[in-house]
Amino acid sequence: MKSAAPRRIAEHNANLLLSALPPEELAHVLSLLDPVRVEAGEVLSEPGDPIRHVYFPHDCLISLQAVAEGRMTLEVGLVGREGMLGATVALGHETTQVRALVQRAGSASRMESDALREAFAGSPALQRVLARYTDTLLVQAIQIAVCSRFHVLEARLARSLLVTRDRLQSDKFHLTHEFLAHALGVRRVGVTKAASALQQQGLIIYSRGNIEILDPDGLAAAACTCYEIVKEAGEVALEPVLLV
Repeated sequence: MKSAAPRRIAEHNANLLLSALPPEELAHVLSLLDPVRVEAGEVLSEPGDPIRHVYFPHDCLISLQAVAEGRMTLEVGLVGREGMLGATVALGHETTQVRALVQRAGSASRMESDALREAFAGSPALQRVLARYTDTLLVQAIQIAVCSRFHVLEARLARSLLVTRDRLQSDKFHLTHEFLAHALGVRRVGVTKAASALQQQGLIIYSRGNIEILDPDGLAAAACTCYEIVKEAGEVALEPVLLV
């Protein structure tokens, strides 16, 4: 009978953060993971909830949203196959600070929070990977805060669409007006106007939530500089760990 190890590695290595671990460290982490499926619109956590599990997305996408007064929201991060949900567990946090909303359905690897804490304590490689990734999340949150205060909505929407494209590795995806309004912290009419402006420039096609990016370079030119800052921080987080 063939070993189950290669199957497990192929199954969970769809997540690039896990792939950054050296083989010996990865093998231990894989033994702690279970495959799960999450559905679009599913809320994985609300602010103040205890963190019982962490997630390593494969092909799903998770929006991290700050919530004010129980109803106003602003997306402060986006987690796809390049990252994980719940990284702050390794830093000693026991409750969530944001709403984690599944933006795109798909598969993920899930681990109990206590198991992550134990693995983190005994794995120098995992410590480095998660330290780099939490730095990336901080950069992302800071830039989105700056972006929301100082940049026009059209540029912010272009930035959001490009980040989604990078996470999904696809020029076609589905995002409703309602979701984008919550993510950008604006009214739906604002999303409509900004999307129409990008469409008139020939950069995207947007119809009933179905988005196709026609000109990635043009959309990047229309976006604010926050996009490049977030992108560069993410690339650093995915560099393979070298132990010395």
